[in-house]
Amino acid sequence: MKLSRDMHAFEARIGYQFTEPALLVRALTHASVSSPNRKDNQRLEFLGDRVLGLVMATALLETDKDASEGQLAPRFNALVRKETCADVARQIDVGSVLKLGRSETLSGGRRKMALLGDAMEAVIAAVYKDGGFDAAQELILRLWGDRIGRVEADARDAKTTLQEFAQARGEQPPTYVLVERKGPDHQPEFTISVQLQDGTEGRATAGSKRQAEQAAAKSLLARLEQDK
Repeated sequence: MKLSRDMHAFEARIGYQFTEPALLVRALTHASVSSPNRKDNQRLEFLGDRVLGLVMATALLETDKDASEGQLAPRFNALVRKETCADVARQIDVGSVLKLGRSETLSGGRRKMALLGDAMEAVIAAVYKDGGFDAAQELILRLWGDRIGRVEADARDAKTTLQEFAQARGEQPPTYVLVERKGPDHQPEFTISVQLQDGTEGRATAGSKRQAEQAAAKSLLARLEQDK
């Protein structure tokens, strides 16, 4: 199989040239455009998630040889979660080479966090199957770059941190409410409000409910830090 010019440009962006180009094509094929003769990237995504996890666990152990499991776990979660994979995917412009069905394309699929994160994991698996673990490890460490060294020791997603804060004060879990949804279907904006039991509130707007909830929780945590 010969790759298109765009695919060759993508190989250059990730710093890896495939000996079996079909693996790369499959890694970038979403289920919305798959067929009996055109496999999607879901199985590769499953494998890539595990390869990424092993590489990150190893890297964290080598980066901080004195850290406890309790310190390492939140750092690990911050590095392998879907949002981080999507950020890396945007960095190398995975969206421009994703193979999507028409409806998914029209709904803004090339910008969706979940699709980008899944594709990034699939690309990792494709490199692993094409070049082995060392090639996949090199790719991951290069693309994640200084994220590994600067991930905070107490890195947790903001929603989890806020919930733990409420529990520590003997309060009910934070309440998340959709305040507003606007914009077209292919580029929506969600405004989320999060409140603690005492009425303290944070708000944020993002392109998905999940991102807006995380941003609202982060906003409220920042407010609570200022009020100390």
